[in-house]
Amino acid sequence: MHKRVFLKHTAAALAGFASLPFAAAASTRPASGGEFPSKPVHIVVPVAAGGSADKLTRILAERLTALWDQNVVVENVVGASGTIGAARVARAPADGYTLMQGGEGVTLNAILFPNLPYRTEEAFAPLIKAVVNPQILVVNPKTGIQSLADYLQRARSDPLSISLGLPGNGGIAHVAHELLAQQTGARVNYIPYGGGGPATLDVLAGHVDATLITLAAVTDYVRAGKLRALAVTTPYRSPALPEVPTFAEAGVPGFAVESWQGYFAPAGTPSAVLARIHRDIQAVLRTPGVREKLEDMGFRVAGGSSVELAASLKSERERYQRVIETARISLK
Repeated sequence: MHKRVFLKHTAAALAGFASLPFAAAASTRPASGGEFPSKPVHIVVPVAAGGSADKLTRILAERLTALWDQNVVVENVVGASGTIGAARVARAPADGYTLMQGGEGVTLNAILFPNLPYRTEEAFAPLIKAVVNPQILVVNPKTGIQSLADYLQRARSDPLSISLGLPGNGGIAHVAHELLAQQTGARVNYIPYGGGGPATLDVLAGHVDATLITLAAVTDYVRAGKLRALAVTTPYRSPALPEVPTFAEAGVPGFAVESWQGYFAPAGTPSAVLARIHRDIQAVLRTPGVREKLEDMGFRVAGGSSVELAASLKSERERYQRVIETARISLK
């Protein structure tokens, strides 16, 4: 029997994050020790290995290693919904040699955690939004759930009978499913994990019934018939799994959530170093072999400027805060 995750509202968790964009470095001083990079670069991925964030970062790290002629090391630093990894990057020297993979969790954690060991809006310099992607609702085929209509009917008629593995408590999948619950009345038993990889493994093994997860993390399992895909959260179908309907097409009009993954540096990193890292990540993302690989996994390459990333962080905060308040999600 899985332990039920109880949700409650904490008003204090919403304090201290009233404004974005994040602090972007304005310094033009050169990186110490000569031209960047002159030693290995570490990218902290604040979730477990095997999920979409990890897969994306390892693809980029391999290409950046070749481009920079320096090792780019991926470190999975897991815990507290990604805040342990984020705290490590916030404390790191502002020299470009420690970077962070991040997505909506950067915003969501600032809303949900009242006493972070860093001030989110001041701790990080946005670099680039690397990819956008759907979340996808998948089930173990042995559940007998054939469609989104089946899933919703069971979740309404027998509340909490479906166990849903969350890639992170309070993460984008949690918030997206709460938005679904608010629109449909579906109630499930949330089982939080330290990342998409462990959640997926437990669905595959039948320990939990379903997960809502970044599409790129489970594309191969869906293609192989090991997981049954019910719907994607975006207003468009994914070319990687074109047969999977959107939530709107499958019976939830107007439902749409597009998630993303990007990269950050500690605030105060010299602007010349930020520009170099941004330019080179953008170049890797546009490399034909990389673009095709990411798109086949289910990502859409985004790119864009650090200013655009900061603006999108500000706009999504307003939307997700409303969902969190209504659902009374608290991680305290």
